[in-house]
Amino acid sequence: IVQALPATALVGAGTVLTAADVDGLNKAGGRLLVSPNIDAEVMGRAMHYGMVTMPGVFTPTEAFQAIRLGASALKFFPASVLGAAGIAAMRAVLPAETLVGAVGGVSEKDFAGYKAAGVSVFGLGSSLFKPGMSVDEVAVRARAATVAWDAAFGAAP
Repeated sequence: IVQALPATALVGAGTVLTAADVDGLNKAGGRLLVSPNIDAEVMGRAMHYGMVTMPGVFTPTEAFQAIRLGASALKFFPASVLGAAGIAAMRAVLPAETLVGAVGGVSEKDFAGYKAAGVSVFGLGSSLFKPGMSVDEVAVRARAATVAWDAAFGAAP
């Protein structure tokens, strides 16, 4: 995949759980690591390879631990449980430069509300794809997500 995309594309993997997973991601050319948790060994290995890291957090304690370990961004998960208001409350105590993402139960309908909470990265799962969907159905959902993103954040140049 990496060779087929422009050099500006950030390709990676989600649900990275072990240092061996990080090694495999690096071998495949991936530069983005997303995980559901904070694991010091995983974070350290990713930092060794110069990867962009986005560990999952749910509490202020976890958020600050991830920042201390060098996280590039924070993945608030599951975002649907925290809601935009919960993330906004935690965002208020985080360093201003912290990049914040919302993953888990999020759809394109939520972009504007989460943007107001300081979120600028989203992970879309079942709102974009469910087993058994046709390629056309996924494409329609992907276009809807792109339109919603452009409405909330502005179209890419």
